[in-house]
Amino acid sequence: MSFDHAFDWVRRHVASGALPTAVLGVATAEGVVALEAFGGASVDDHYPLFSITKPITGLAALHLVEEGRLTFETPLSAALPEFGAGRDDVVRVRHLASHTSGVLEPALDAPDQRGALLAPGRDFAAGTVSRYSTVAFEGIAALIEHASGEPWEQRVARVGERAGATGFTFESDASRHRPVDAAEFGLDYDRFAALRAPGAGLLGRAEDLLAVGSALLRNDGSLVAPVTAAAMLRPLTAGLPKLEPYPAERGQDWGFTWNLRHSAPALLTRDTFGHGGWAGTEFWVTPSLGTCFVLLTNVGGGIGRLGVDADQLHNAIAVAG
Repeated sequence: MSFDHAFDWVRRHVASGALPTAVLGVATAEGVVALEAFGGASVDDHYPLFSITKPITGLAALHLVEEGRLTFETPLSAALPEFGAGRDDVVRVRHLASHTSGVLEPALDAPDQRGALLAPGRDFAAGTVSRYSTVAFEGIAALIEHASGEPWEQRVARVGERAGATGFTFESDASRHRPVDAAEFGLDYDRFAALRAPGAGLLGRAEDLLAVGSALLRNDGSLVAPVTAAAMLRPLTAGLPKLEPYPAERGQDWGFTWNLRHSAPALLTRDTFGHGGWAGTEFWVTPSLGTCFVLLTNVGGGIGRLGVDADQLHNAIAVAG
């Protein structure tokens, strides 16, 4: 497999200044096959992963499903009895994991995110609409703690251990790649990082995410059982109205915390799943090709605002794979 076009894509965008730094890595079920850093970065550098945190936290919740401590139908009120005052619906694990809970979303750097989850009112009735939510993962974290009796961060750490990924951390000083122009795009990064958010606060290296991707490609039970892997990739938002920033025409659904790009108009593949992050990070797995890839970078507000189209990178990797 030659991924020259994919690495040239990153090299061009770093040279143009669109990406201040970057690390690109590709792996198969057997492990890393290509890894390179650009713009003064090192392949061993940690980056803020932002929303790639979501599926890692989701895997921690799935381990509890496998242990018989949670199901997709467990209500959030089991962990937070005070949740939902004034609501006439029931918010369940599957709603939190698929952006269909209807919880009101605070700013990403707002203090007391867990408390914000308990704010009265709702955006919509659970399970009727899909609108992207980060605060919903505070609910997943609360359920992880309730079901396991342990801090949710410890259960997230075990996800890395099971995949052989040793670098995941919530310590922001592990990275020298703060998101560029974060304040300009409405984020106080220091205040945000201090929150250690279960939906956006994780930091990691390319090899950490590639280890997770390789385990998912092997589907050998080392990370989750094959039956669990199949369940987490079932679309949970099929047929629902999808609101910005993920409208229906983007060709995706949400599984259990995973973005399922089954009909994305720009992609050559139809079974790619993964997640992106606010600073331009990308993590995607394509089982039919037996490959996964990670792009780490640090562009506040995402690379799309600079006219960089990550779907081009998807396709360059797909053809090589």
